[in-house]
Amino acid sequence: MDLSTTPDTYTPSVDDAGNYVDNVPPMKNGLYCPCGSRKDHIYDTAAKFNSHIKTKIHQKWLAVLNANKANYYVETLKMKELIDNQQKIIQKLETQLMSKSATIDYLTIQLGAKAASPTLADLLDIN
Repeated sequence: MDLSTTPDTYTPSVDDAGNYVDNVPPMKNGLYCPCGSRKDHIYDTAAKFNSHIKTKIHQKWLAVLNANKANYYVETLKMKELIDNQQKIIQKLETQLMSKSATIDYLTIQLGAKAASPTLADLLDIN
């Protein structure tokens, strides 16, 4: 049985000025770059990835990241708020589910108890 490993996704580093810059991380399982120059291509050596980060498409992608970093921060804050709200909703729904499951279990036991004890009928009243 062979184990398959998934490649890491490349993320640029941030320099002291807060700008995104390229650096080649250590390669363990290959590296996927989300810049869009070669869709679904996995770089398996540092030399190949190093030549990739010098391409025009990759450099343009990095420039767009740097131009929109304030927007990414605002988007990140919105996503955190959305995640918090969804976690609260999920917790509320899980609580409701547990309550309804307990009610169903209780009613099932009650129904089983009624089915186990036959109802008594007064046979003298049958005409």
